[in-house]
Amino acid sequence: MQIQPPLPEENFGHFSNYINKVNTVELLKGLDDNQEILLKKILALDEATLNFKYQSDKWTIKEVIGHVIDTERIFAYRALRFARKDKAALAGYDEVLYGDTSNAGQRDIQDLLEEFVAVRKASITLFKSFNEEMLNEKGIASNFTISVRGLGYAILGHCTHHLQIINERYLVG
Repeated sequence: MQIQPPLPEENFGHFSNYINKVNTVELLKGLDDNQEILLKKILALDEATLNFKYQSDKWTIKEVIGHVIDTERIFAYRALRFARKDKAALAGYDEVLYGDTSNAGQRDIQDLLEEFVAVRKASITLFKSFNEEMLNEKGIASNFTISVRGLGYAILGHCTHHLQIINERYLVG
């Protein structure tokens, strides 16, 4: 099955910022391609670059990768809940707290990337398991209504967003 992009009524609020960054029409291929882009980009960086902060109050690239992993897990969990017709509104999360307490900056980059690949594989497998009815289910997360399909594209767009930030703010000069 191919998973096509969400319709505008399937995503709202800040999720649209991520979904609108997706240039692919099929989710599963997009997730796979995005993983390869991230791995190629990060594996080409030296340790000093991976630990660089472009401002003192910003994360290192390693910490950004940790944030991408945490957010993908959270978005996939939300998708699972909504696909199973769980209508309980799901709270947001404090991404700064998660990032600041993740220990990602002290971890080996190979270890972080191994975790990213495992999480991405789990996300792809999860979305492969959904049928069209499940993909169309909606729920409330962070006070916004979004579909399961929309959450899949939000996962892809969130990672794309952070790859753009890495290119624009960490790898300049």
